[in-house]
Amino acid sequence: MATSSVSKSDPYDHLHIALNLDGTITRLLTHPTVEANPEATSGDAVVCKDWTLNAQNKTWLRIYRPTRLPSNDNTIARLPIIIYFHGGGFILFSAKTKTSHEKCCEYASEIPAIVVSLDYRLAPECRLPAQYEDAIDAIIWVKEQIVDPNGVQWLKDYGDFSRCYIGGRGSGGNIAFNAALRALDLDLNPLKISGLVLNQPMFGGMERKNSELQHAEDPLMPLSVLDLMWDLSLPLGTDRDHSFCNPLVDGPHKIKIGSLGRCLVTGFCGDIMFERMRDFVTMLVASGVKVEARFQDDGFHNADFVDAQWALNLLNKIKEFVI
Repeated sequence: MATSSVSKSDPYDHLHIALNLDGTITRLLTHPTVEANPEATSGDAVVCKDWTLNAQNKTWLRIYRPTRLPSNDNTIARLPIIIYFHGGGFILFSAKTKTSHEKCCEYASEIPAIVVSLDYRLAPECRLPAQYEDAIDAIIWVKEQIVDPNGVQWLKDYGDFSRCYIGGRGSGGNIAFNAALRALDLDLNPLKISGLVLNQPMFGGMERKNSELQHAEDPLMPLSVLDLMWDLSLPLGTDRDHSFCNPLVDGPHKIKIGSLGRCLVTGFCGDIMFERMRDFVTMLVASGVKVEARFQDDGFHNADFVDAQWALNLLNKIKEFVI
């Protein structure tokens, strides 16, 4: 347990960001990034390349495929497609951030799958629902590759458009859930969303949960930092009981939840948001969604980034879910 000074310290300092007078933030810490490698070299398990999604919004995609493609009767087997949204509390990181890149490489090589990772707009420069809109752009883009004669060849040649999964971690899990709800209003045929993969999804609310109070001084994700992420991300003039943050509140979104397909929710019981995730799962089940909930008895938010065994356990759960 961290000392009380952690939770009482300035959350801006904790995140290495500074608030500007115009409401934007300056990100003071440079996180390691990885450039795309579209051509395989010796020993590469995965290749990836970047693709512009929306030039005006400066959004783009990084597409991954394994170099060793499974075959059946000498015919290359079609791979599931995972549309992936990185974490970072809506305000940090990129699709080329090293941790996100390595996770997508792992999914591509080990599941195996074609992974389409979105570099979405960040808050507070672009507040919610901008990230959901970017996610929908990515989903529609994947659909368009099916019918476009000039579509991205990796998707056309190796992707199985009848097995598309939407997934993400942390804030990316929140984006995946909300994007899936919005996608229900679209005609995506022949693309089929086969399930959601939500790793430690980020949700909140005005009423404090026991896990939030118990882990308020968490050294990696103190409660003050979590609150600040929501303050910087939610639409101006709203609070944490907005449906973007708290999906348990009443609203039009509740009617649509029962139409979601299979859903895998993974996480750790020591996560500051554990009770939020548990209540989210309960809501999904009550709405008729087929849910697989897999929570480690110990651990903390992003524990799979620092413990290889926890990372392997989560990967195996995802491999079992993606069929």
